[in-house]
Amino acid sequence: MIKGTFNRDASGRIVAFELSGHANAGEYGMDIVCAAVSALSISTVNGIEALAGFEPIVTVDNEEGGYLAMELPFSKNQEQTNIAQILLENLLLGLQAVQNENSESIQIETKVIK
Repeated sequence: MIKGTFNRDASGRIVAFELSGHANAGEYGMDIVCAAVSALSISTVNGIEALAGFEPIVTVDNEEGGYLAMELPFSKNQEQTNIAQILLENLLLGLQAVQNENSESIQIETKVIK
């Protein structure tokens, strides 16, 4: 199962997310849930870099796969923050939609951090 956690700060902004595990919804290379999660998450990180103009802090497991974590750095201007938030909220919505159709393969939660 893929488990995803989105961390929000006290003002409600998404400041980090972590995705781990494998959907096991099909054979390797044919797993549509894994493909959807990968496409959504990688596209979001790439979008933050290209559109918001900064590099988020990203951790991946290149050996085993099945792990991506992203954290926003603190030094961003308001426009960069706004763009990143739109992209991250869109990622959350997309993953929740995948979860709604494939609840046995993916679980997404949000937490407020202090």
